[in-house]
Amino acid sequence: MNTSTKSFSIPSAFKDFKEITKAGLAISVVFSSIAGYLLGFDKNNPFDWSTFLMLAIGGYCMVGASNAFNQVIEKDLDVLMDRTKNRPVPSGRMTSNTALAIASILTIIGLVILYNINPKTAMFGAISIFLYTSVYTPLKTVTSLSVFVGAIPGAIPFMLGWVAATGNFGIEAGTLFLIQFFWQFPHFWSIGWFLYEDYEKAGFFMLPSGKRDRTTALQTILYTVWLIVASLLPVLGYTGQLLISPVAAILVFLLGLWMLYFAVRLYKLRTAPSAKTLMLVSVAYITLLQLIYITDKFLR
Repeated sequence: MNTSTKSFSIPSAFKDFKEITKAGLAISVVFSSIAGYLLGFDKNNPFDWSTFLMLAIGGYCMVGASNAFNQVIEKDLDVLMDRTKNRPVPSGRMTSNTALAIASILTIIGLVILYNINPKTAMFGAISIFLYTSVYTPLKTVTSLSVFVGAIPGAIPFMLGWVAATGNFGIEAGTLFLIQFFWQFPHFWSIGWFLYEDYEKAGFFMLPSGKRDRTTALQTILYTVWLIVASLLPVLGYTGQLLISPVAAILVFLLGLWMLYFAVRLYKLRTAPSAKTLMLVSVAYITLLQLIYITDKFLR
């Protein structure tokens, strides 16, 4: 009897599907899109449950497809790293063809769903998956500039929600994009720092200087400062319909100082634990920032 057939079960298949699509990451990305949608709807573009659900499902499909394509492309490198060697494809639990089929189906479903929201939402979804799989992924073994390229698809979800709600890409969506774009750098550089040895096994270049040194730590601080500046732009009144109150701005500023503290701490200590702490703080930061923006909108 074929071993793969014998060991097949719905729970294990579901587990592998979650791993090939990186369900945890995909859900967090979908949350960013939903946050953007909640910020974007107004009396001219009223809240619509069908659009809300299509954005969530279509967004998951697009992120899941990107992650599945990525794991097919990097299967020979994933097997070299402790954090990825047990993924479905490198471990042999799933064939590359199966993973490729899943990725392709998710892409088609995701694009169709997002197109039914509006064409611009589908366009940005397509741009995201193209940049992630065709540019960012191949560049990871070539140059640390891959993080800059990867920050583009990584920043699209927050503004995608706004585009889904309004059908327009303007200063508001651009500001949301800018916030999540700058956030990517301290987030991914902190990951690149504490997983440095593991990434080195596969030849991935994640840190701007290529080393865990003062230059990388300093750049992490600088991009955190730019993140704080970008997150405060809506209080100045120059970002169209995207506005936050002075009270929300103070909270956002304090939140930024909290993250900046741990970026400076990384600069001082330059240790893997301090980098991991910054990564965890960055995840909390972007979620809390979005919640502050949303809460402020409904309380104003």
